Amino acid sequence: MARILIVDDAKFMRLTLSNILTKANHEVVGEGENGRDAVVLYRELNPDLVTLDITMPEMSGLDAIREIRKEFPQAKVIMCSAMGQQKMVVESIEAGAKDFIVKPFDEGRVLEAVNRVLN
Repeated sequence: MARILIVDDAKFMRLTLSNILTKANHEVVGEGENGRDAVVLYRELNPDLVTLDITMPEMSGLDAIREIRKEFPQAKVIMCSAMGQQKMVVESIEAGAKDFIVKPFDEGRVLEAVNRVLN
């Protein structure tokens, strides 16, 4: 069971991920709407894992992962992206993301990514 922070500007996407993760006995310790939230909440909550949307207002997921990993090099981050954002997925991995999941979320794929990153 992991403590997970979910950051996505779409409430529906946060809810979907939260349901998948809690059903698998993980604890959702916080939710954010943008990259700035991600950085602040990471510092505050020190989660085991963060799911980060790439495209968000105020601060993108890419900027957030760079900032989080600068301060917490051991941070485990899974990026979330819509179809067709391959270039951003590559940038995310280069910035330190451990995996990525594509929207709309497939429950099996989400859990596979989470388990792989945590182990």
